[in-house]
Amino acid sequence: MLYMLSELSDSAGVFNLFRYITLRSGGAFFTALIFGFIFGRPLINLLKRKQGEGQPIREDGPQSHILDKAGTPTMGGVLILGSLIVSTLIWARLDNPYVWMVLFVTVSFGLIGFADDYAKVSKNSSKGVSSKVRFGLGLLVAGIAGYWAAQAHPVGLSNQLAVPIFKNVLINLGVFFVPFSMIVIVGSANAVNLTDGLDGLAIMPVMIAAATLGVIAYAVGRVDFSEYLEVHYVPGTGELLVFSSALIGGGLGFLWYNAPPAAVFMGDTGSLALGGALGAIAVATKHEIVLAIVGGLFVVEALSVIIQVLYFKATGKRVFLMAPIHHHFEKKGWAEPQIVIRFWIISLILALVGLATLKLR
Repeated sequence: MLYMLSELSDSAGVFNLFRYITLRSGGAFFTALIFGFIFGRPLINLLKRKQGEGQPIREDGPQSHILDKAGTPTMGGVLILGSLIVSTLIWARLDNPYVWMVLFVTVSFGLIGFADDYAKVSKNSSKGVSSKVRFGLGLLVAGIAGYWAAQAHPVGLSNQLAVPIFKNVLINLGVFFVPFSMIVIVGSANAVNLTDGLDGLAIMPVMIAAATLGVIAYAVGRVDFSEYLEVHYVPGTGELLVFSSALIGGGLGFLWYNAPPAAVFMGDTGSLALGGALGAIAVATKHEIVLAIVGGLFVVEALSVIIQVLYFKATGKRVFLMAPIHHHFEKKGWAEPQIVIRFWIISLILALVGLATLKLR
């Protein structure tokens, strides 16, 4: 929105500063952060009044959760989404197709998650909307986003899969690009959702991944940077740095209240939306494979559940004491802050590895 002011000024006008993505990204970060600080406590108080007993706790989960987390309200993802959407609409270029594509995915998955959270709270049950319904709606949203991205990408990159490290290597997926995008976006959304099981566990890795993808988006969206790094130039994706910055600001505002002991949980409203957003950015920037590295923690969390289910069905035994894997470490006696901080460290390391793929050619 503010970018439009730069088009009304001459090259020397103060509004010309709004042409710079870096300045608007900083503005988006602080706008989202301040939004979170201002509306965080009022939202939590509202959720407490409306939800009563708060988020239902899994009876088969760690016993400490039943004692320590009972009564904590959920749907805190509304705070993140509110700050993210408002900040993006203010600071991003609204004529950019990638911004609208990522916003579409974020809001749509947020609504799916909101419906699931509402069903859980209203029924006072850990079972919300049917997993088949959630999965089906997620695939529909991701399919639209994949087609949207394919149409927005330049001719030479449309329906192509870029391979990291190997320069100029593209795999033509053709009609399979949209199904592939669906797997990336839905997989990312559900992986983050599975990770969101401890206070502060999911939001920090999400912010780390968003920062990494934001840098990648800025690099591939600039012809000079993309030529220097020998990565594929995707014009227009640099604007996603504004979105990523808003996500980080909103995430920090939420973490202020989600830090142990959490005053609010993000719920599926936040986890599905943020995971979908990361997947959408990866699809837009042609860095789907790099997302698996940057978001490696989410991949491991999802794999731990898949392995546990498949192995139990085949043998009647369990590989992990409990899945997702963060609960396994809880069962082994690790303190919750210990698990959270160590997982944050792992996320940061993986993010640096993902960034390294920009230079390793």
